[in-house]
Amino acid sequence: MSPSVSHSIADQPVSDAVGQWHAWRAERHRALTSPAGNLALVETRWLPAGADPDPEKARAGQPETMTVTALRRTDLVTGGSEDGLRFWDADAPAIRHFDRVDAFPYDPAWVLHATYTPVSDARRVSFEHLRDNGGTRDLVVPGDITLTVDGRDYTLSAFDDDGTLLLVFGDPTNGDTTYGAGRFLFVQRTEDDHRVLLDFNRAFVPPCGFSDQYNCPMPPRQNRFHLPVEAGEKLPVFRAGFDAQH
Repeated sequence: MSPSVSHSIADQPVSDAVGQWHAWRAERHRALTSPAGNLALVETRWLPAGADPDPEKARAGQPETMTVTALRRTDLVTGGSEDGLRFWDADAPAIRHFDRVDAFPYDPAWVLHATYTPVSDARRVSFEHLRDNGGTRDLVVPGDITLTVDGRDYTLSAFDDDGTLLLVFGDPTNGDTTYGAGRFLFVQRTEDDHRVLLDFNRAFVPPCGFSDQYNCPMPPRQNRFHLPVEAGEKLPVFRAGFDAQH
């Protein structure tokens, strides 16, 4: 279903936009299957309190295809820092069995302009995460994104992902033709500080759709659309019936 919106569609020839979308799809495939791509993550290991992550030590005895990196998050109970290690295998079974990510055909009607209103302080919004058993983590949401879709007004919350606005959204296709926990979309800034572009053709399956070693944020209530967003990625496809949630 294509939306009826109160803001204009992006001014770009469809042929150019389709070509750029195919290039984006090809880059997505390359990134997913890279040695440190989403499919390569085979283990996330959280360390005891006070332990220092040592990727080189953890790498000892592992296959040559393995890379180990350190990561840190906030402990939901104590509020302190929690350190861990991630193990990436360039020869992971998920990479070897991966075929593609299915997607809806490109639809220019799902390229939407929206109004962006920055907030003066570092406002935080609670996002439930897939593997936190109902717990929430507060993420910085530096502004409001407002638009009207199919006669309904929305004020969306996109959080700051290393300087880029990342929208986590849900719609009625989730759990049917698209990933059940929702999808991600990078919000594109424009020359106007108060306008942003939402190209839902570039909505993508979150990392947790490729490995159960990720803990992805889920769409808050305000980011759930009432109509099917039939644009962007649908679901990963694997050969020989391989289960993506390895």
